[in-house]
Amino acid sequence: MGGGGKIPYPKHVWTPSGGWYAQPKNWRTNTLTMGALLVGISVMTLHLSANIEHRESMPEKGRFFPSRWWSREIRQYEASQKAKESS
Repeated sequence: MGGGGKIPYPKHVWTPSGGWYAQPKNWRTNTLTMGALLVGISVMTLHLSANIEHRESMPEKGRFFPSRWWSREIRQYEASQKAKESS
């Protein structure tokens, strides 16, 4: 029912992917390391993007706009609008 055992393979063959039936001992560590690296690069890219973002027109008040949470320019604009309203 299982299709039989493993097929005999040459033991002297080396491949970058690990060869036949590869299961490296440290695959979990490698996966976590690459995942952390990917998250770190994504966070740095998002931070850079938020810092260089420039808007010609600001979003309407009360309308959902996700970049309100990270765009420095929009936050400064909304803070100045709030200061104008309170004074």
